[in-house]
Amino acid sequence: MKKLVLIAIAIGVFGCKSPEARMPVSHSSGSFIDASVERNIKLNEAEHKLIENIIDNYPNADYQASQNGFWYVYVDKIEGDSLTPQFGDIVNFNYNVKDLSGNVIYSENEISTQNYAMDQQELFTGLREGLKLMKAGETVTFLFPSQTAYGYYGDEDRIGTNIPLMCTVKVNSINQKESN
Repeated sequence: MKKLVLIAIAIGVFGCKSPEARMPVSHSSGSFIDASVERNIKLNEAEHKLIENIIDNYPNADYQASQNGFWYVYVDKIEGDSLTPQFGDIVNFNYNVKDLSGNVIYSENEISTQNYAMDQQELFTGLREGLKLMKAGETVTFLFPSQTAYGYYGDEDRIGTNIPLMCTVKVNSINQKESN
């Protein structure tokens, strides 16, 4: 009985102790993040230099910089008023994928004709944003830095880590989403 009383008193005394802050086992200084940022800045600069060299090699081509971080040139341009795809529109298009040296990674025949519901299906960032600039009947060549292409992970098949790409895209048709 005395043992039970002593245990109850001990629990009462030690159970009422105010909580103490624990020191962290380890802390990070942010050096990993700083190093990662520095690596990405250098990678971005190197890719931009490669792209600028390609653009310089074709002085008659009117390459344009997009607001989304890639460059493009019209191979076939439709002048005048025509529709560009909006959210939910179905875009029928063909394209190929090359590295910046012009080596084919995926040919147009391998990929086949695509039907893409604008902003409602998976597509790498650069191509998705590039399609928004195009009209039916246009052909455009895009130069995508790796961060607007497949980025760090690649496509887990033929496109490796941090590979900038060149894609030639032809929009065959744009079917507008029916409004309710």
